[in-house]
Amino acid sequence: MSATTPDPKHTLTEGEVEREGLPDWRMLIDRLHASFDTGDFATAVGLVDAIGRVAEEMDHHPDLDLTYGRLDVRLISHDVDGVTSRDVALARAISESVRAAGVTPRPERTSVLELALDSADEAEIRPFWAALLDYDTVQAWGEIQLHDATGRRASIWFQPTEAHDVPRQRWHLDLRIPPEVVHDRIAAAIEAGGELVDDTAAPAFWVLADPQGNRACLTTWQGRE
Repeated sequence: MSATTPDPKHTLTEGEVEREGLPDWRMLIDRLHASFDTGDFATAVGLVDAIGRVAEEMDHHPDLDLTYGRLDVRLISHDVDGVTSRDVALARAISESVRAAGVTPRPERTSVLELALDSADEAEIRPFWAALLDYDTVQAWGEIQLHDATGRRASIWFQPTEAHDVPRQRWHLDLRIPPEVVHDRIAAAIEAGGELVDDTAAPAFWVLADPQGNRACLTTWQGRE
């Protein structure tokens, strides 16, 4: 039985989505993500056609990225900028089409990239980056962020820092991944010469650095609710 509210405009948390039991899908940041190995292009096109028919029947439409041998799908209710029971229902229907097509789900390879820019005055620089990248300015998680409307490109958030006279570039990457793969990813990064800098905020995020000290964060939804 569904654990979601029947209100189609109620946005769901990551925990609520996890309790829905959607093995092919992962909620990353603000939408559901799935990735499928299609084997060949004809199978992928057939699956896209099947998903299209289901989407039209439900009057709720996914974002699709098709490349040779792979189909990536993203679901979000744009009217409320989040995941709702409508997305859960469509995710289940898409998974049924996937099983009928004999396609392999690969939820462990889904991810969402965010870019964080340190700034003592984000209001001064935010309009420049929004204009340069043609991004939308949105309110998310209690702060103003820059988002790509298609969900394909990295979103940008601004991290407060001290004022400084000499300009300096202070970007770092945040990569949101499924919780079940984060420890393997950390191990791989360390094996590749990196180091674990800080895990005090885990499981929300881990700070890692490359051999030259450049930092990045691996993040999950856990520890945030």
